[in-house]
Amino acid sequence: MRLHVLYCRILASISLLRSFAIETRTGVDFAGKCSSEPVRNLITDLDGISVGHAQDSRLASGVTALIFAEPAVASIAVHGGAAGLRDTGLLEPEMTVETVDALVLSGGSAFGLDAMGGVMAYLREQGRGFPVRDTRVPIVPGAILFDLANGGDKAFGRAPIYWHLGLRAAEAAATDFPLGSVGAGLGATTADLKGGLGSASDVTSAGFAVGALVAVNALGRATIGDGPHFWAAPYEHDGEFGGLGLPSPWPATATDIRMKGDAAENTTIAVVATDAPLAKAEAKRLAIMAHDGLARALRPSHAAMDGDTIFAAATGRAAKAPTLRERTEIGARAADCLARAIARAVYEATPLPFPGTLPSWRTKFGSPR
Repeated sequence: MRLHVLYCRILASISLLRSFAIETRTGVDFAGKCSSEPVRNLITDLDGISVGHAQDSRLASGVTALIFAEPAVASIAVHGGAAGLRDTGLLEPEMTVETVDALVLSGGSAFGLDAMGGVMAYLREQGRGFPVRDTRVPIVPGAILFDLANGGDKAFGRAPIYWHLGLRAAEAAATDFPLGSVGAGLGATTADLKGGLGSASDVTSAGFAVGALVAVNALGRATIGDGPHFWAAPYEHDGEFGGLGLPSPWPATATDIRMKGDAAENTTIAVVATDAPLAKAEAKRLAIMAHDGLARALRPSHAAMDGDTIFAAATGRAAKAPTLRERTEIGARAADCLARAIARAVYEATPLPFPGTLPSWRTKFGSPR
């Protein structure tokens, strides 16, 4: 038990030192930005990325759009057995289209696939898209999560409500955006707590920026046993999700399996990104590596009844191309960022205002700050 306590203290010290190192650099700070510019701990710490949310509180669902300032190389890794996707076939390395204009995370199950159309409409107005003769077709892949049974009013009739939410999310895209019960995370849940929308960022030892954006609608749990501690605790930066570390003593129920249900009504969908220039095959490997972070932060994950999906994108704004070793660290940091973003999504969430809905982390455990 003493060894376990010592291990927890070492992990906490490492986390604080890493956060201090990132935020106290002089000259050039994060991703080539001047030290006077703040690090938001969001995926938008990468230059050329903006994020917008739109949601409907009565519907208890929403959309999150990630817009690239210039087309970005992207790929995908789907490790869940029940994914809902749009225009993702073109992300495979052997496909012709090399870049995308935006990526979309949406609630609404299959109805949410309309959201990508709304984002396309916005981008077309901006003159964005893949050139085809005298027109342009914006390339906007996306993924959806199931939030149809969360207590919201889903009787929206014939109206393409998610198309309009997608348009509004694209119009709202900015470098600062809120976390928790917003956008695609508004109606999201886990097995025992309210889910949400999370983000985190980091920088590699070679100076490449990395970030993650995630909507957590998990089959399993983000926390250990019945307590407040997160599975992602070893990767936490500067108390970003409470600074509780790992539990001590280790709870007897820590590894018990608890699931939301037996139906395919769960999905954690995410984007990881880097400013390193990558080819599509390298972006594919980045997406695969990032799934390690999902598995570290949620138990269980990658099951037959969830649609766990990760997009990976490369803006290419870094001054140099990464070596094989540096690409490996980018993938490892992306996985860490995703684990942190998942915990932040749950930590920042607020409960839905309907009878019988799940509590949020804060309503159940209070705020440690």
